[in-house]
Amino acid sequence: MTLKEYLSGLVGKRVAVVGAGLSNRPLIGLLADAGVDTTVYDRSDRDALGAFYDASSAQGVRFSLGTNYLDGLEGDVIFRTPSFLPTQPALERAARQGAEVTSEMEVFLRLCPCPVTAVTGSDGKTTTTTVIARLLEAAGQKVWLGGNIGRPLLADVDSIAPGDAAVLELSSFQLHSMRCAPERAVITNIAPNHLDIHRDYQDYIDAKKQIFRHQRPTGRLVLNRDNPVTAACAAEARCPVVWFSRREKVPQGVYLDGDGVIRAAFDGEETDILPAGEIRVPGMHNVENMMTAFAALWGTVSPAIMADTARSFQGVAHRLETVRVLRGVTYINDSIASSPDRTRAGLACFDKKVILIAGGKDKGVPFNSLGPAICQKVKRLYLTGLTADKIRQAVVSAPQYVPGAPEIYMIDDFTEAVMAAAHSAGEGDTVLLSPASTSFDRFKNFEERGDLFRHIIERLE
Repeated sequence: MTLKEYLSGLVGKRVAVVGAGLSNRPLIGLLADAGVDTTVYDRSDRDALGAFYDASSAQGVRFSLGTNYLDGLEGDVIFRTPSFLPTQPALERAARQGAEVTSEMEVFLRLCPCPVTAVTGSDGKTTTTTVIARLLEAAGQKVWLGGNIGRPLLADVDSIAPGDAAVLELSSFQLHSMRCAPERAVITNIAPNHLDIHRDYQDYIDAKKQIFRHQRPTGRLVLNRDNPVTAACAAEARCPVVWFSRREKVPQGVYLDGDGVIRAAFDGEETDILPAGEIRVPGMHNVENMMTAFAALWGTVSPAIMADTARSFQGVAHRLETVRVLRGVTYINDSIASSPDRTRAGLACFDKKVILIAGGKDKGVPFNSLGPAICQKVKRLYLTGLTADKIRQAVVSAPQYVPGAPEIYMIDDFTEAVMAAAHSAGEGDTVLLSPASTSFDRFKNFEERGDLFRHIIERLE
């Protein structure tokens, strides 16, 4: 089915779109252009939507806006925004009344004519997705990169050829209750995350599992052998499982051997890819990201291309990104670190103790495991945002804590916290932004938080 045919099938039906954010705006435009009866439901008011409201209204799109925007939610087909889970009462009510609840990404996966590699996980999915796309491009394929990274792809689906490759990063929000059957499904790891949105941890795990639950027997499922939750997913796999591990040799997949060499083991044959020390981006978690990508594409991309890409890949913005080195002080932006596990992984990359800036919005994940890591890896801790006191409590409660090690400073204003951390640094120090919390207490997203950090640091004299 083509996109045009799909949209034609919606004509005569009532279609609702929940959320007028950037991810849904191309969809709303497609529906309006096709003459579909469309109502957009969004918490924002008319002024906040500005020119988008005016242009869409001129095309016949109706809006339900403001605090009670969901009171009249109805439709034959309802497209939800990713963070608005199907478990929301308004969507559950509409589904009971016969509405089909779907999303832009679910429709894209239904219509996409080329093989799809889909990546999810609690950490590392953006880097892994990006590396997979780079590897396929280096092998000569045209790659369409999207999902939770890049841009919505539904509007492009009729331009995608069967010989192309689609590479998608999928969040638990996008996957929740979604049917998808990617040719390659990848789970980097699973740890508690987004518990402020999901009903509980099991709901979060179940959402991640949607990436492989409808795969065909000819597909490939890539799992982390070292993560107990992902390793257990193998029992539910519908297609062959390929592993990656930095701790042990795997029967089928990619692993880190005792000499620090990344090796591939497939069908009884072993191949050296490259020494892990030659990977350009720092940190063992990035070694894992590379191994994940290699496992996903083994047999499609040559070992030589894999090694060359690992040696040249410089990373993704906001992920242990070196902003600048000023008077011997290195400033690193790891704004993507919105969970304690992600911050712990970042801290593990450094041999010397760092100056850490952390804190943000609470998403219901405990900070107990972060306290010992901060005691071991941080000499000065600057805390800001709604989780500041919870992180401080985790540090002072850690068995390794000694008063004054680390020094702890509570500074409510983000800019002031960054400036204070910078002014405390001397030659040889590293100032690391790694919040261990989401950005939504003060920012639209982690990118905006990281951009402000970069702006502050670039203005230092």
